[in-house]
Amino acid sequence: MKKLVFMIFFLFPFISLLTVSFAEEGVPPEGIEKCLGCHGDRGIVKKFQNDESVSAYVNPERFRVSAHGQFTCATCHTDFSVSAHPQRTFKSKKQYKVRSAAVCRRCHSSQQLRKKAVHTAVLGDYTEGVSPVCTDCHEAHSTFPVKGGKILRTEKEYCLNCHAGRSEMVFRDGERYSVAVDTASLQASVHRELSCSDCHFGFSSKGHPKRNFRTKRDLAIANAESCRRCHFDKYTMTLESIHFTLLSQGNLYAPVCTDCHGSHSIREGRVEKILSGKRCKQCHKDIYDIYAQSVHGKALIDEHNQDVPICVDCHKAHDIRNPLTTGYRERIPEMCGDCHANKEIMRKYGLSTDVVTTYLSDFHGVTLGFYKRQKGELYKPGKPIAVCTDCHGTHNISKTTGADATIIKANLVKTCQKCHKGANENFPSTWVSHYVPSMNKASLVFVVNQAYKIFMPVLVIGLLLQILLHVWRYAINR
Repeated sequence: MKKLVFMIFFLFPFISLLTVSFAEEGVPPEGIEKCLGCHGDRGIVKKFQNDESVSAYVNPERFRVSAHGQFTCATCHTDFSVSAHPQRTFKSKKQYKVRSAAVCRRCHSSQQLRKKAVHTAVLGDYTEGVSPVCTDCHEAHSTFPVKGGKILRTEKEYCLNCHAGRSEMVFRDGERYSVAVDTASLQASVHRELSCSDCHFGFSSKGHPKRNFRTKRDLAIANAESCRRCHFDKYTMTLESIHFTLLSQGNLYAPVCTDCHGSHSIREGRVEKILSGKRCKQCHKDIYDIYAQSVHGKALIDEHNQDVPICVDCHKAHDIRNPLTTGYRERIPEMCGDCHANKEIMRKYGLSTDVVTTYLSDFHGVTLGFYKRQKGELYKPGKPIAVCTDCHGTHNISKTTGADATIIKANLVKTCQKCHKGANENFPSTWVSHYVPSMNKASLVFVVNQAYKIFMPVLVIGLLLQILLHVWRYAINR
């Protein structure tokens, strides 16, 4: 205790004098930015007489979060200021490092260093070129604390010193929540280059404010707000979604960003489609199980086919709309057409790409288009026009050929009978299954179409000719 009092008494005048010196002659806090105007650019180097060189670049972010981040440049570089930048020459890189390391002893005395065995060798004769100097281990402008013999070189390492191990958070309701971070998952995430404070605003190696949440869910909702700082475009899209509507109505368990994307193990959204589908499964398990048995789900899960649609292809990822609304129903033909009108994809499976055009040219499609334009006056929500999902199903879509074809046809008859009371088993067969009629597909319809293409022009020409003859005859008789 006496030693501590003596050191404080002895060092106080020196510290005061040093502080005044920095304030009068050194680089003021705002001058740091001026220094970084040059030293914050990569490529700046210092050359020595033996043609060696060292980078004079200072990483601003690493410096600000370092152990010396609260100091000004002049704290260490006492002979430099905003107005003075003396030229110094050195024989070699080693000489430069030895003399620069002497600055460290102003605060870290030899007596202090001798207390740590790791520094014993450092206190030898630097001129021999054998012993390491301070900056060999601690670096110059990104000096970080040492814990357990390990130098924490980045803010992330500083945080992981605690959060890589067992660490818990206790909420007011008594629930415990692990705040441990899986470093392997963090390194594999798309945010691996970010610092912890980029997302955990207000936290750093110098500050760790205590936050008090009632429940784990309150914490999740609060953390999700950090996402909009970088992904504001996605955030604004979620404001139009059914999820945000439910959340704003008081349903705290409506999904937020971290529920779908995770927190420290965020991956690319579409790297693996099955993983994207399983995110939706967390809340919509029953629907996912139905989808897994459909033609799309089986292809994805059993064959790892990346061509098939998943939840976000139809429902979107961020601006998820209520699928029970009229507006959503009207867009279903366009949704299906995104894949089924794609010639490159459909060619692989021998399917028709005319699904949208054939539907829109049919009675249902023409009527739907007419109602969409005039729905303010004529649209009747109680009796909507048939769209793709009425015939093919929604999440339980099956193949239209093979063993399932009979079941599909039986279900289709029941669907048709909802609007067409007298529909029988042959009623669905009048539809040509989205194929343009040809000699191979619906040959009779193709022949009739061709006959009409010949007959109608002849009929029109004959009618016009008859009218002209009548006019000519009338003119002559006058």
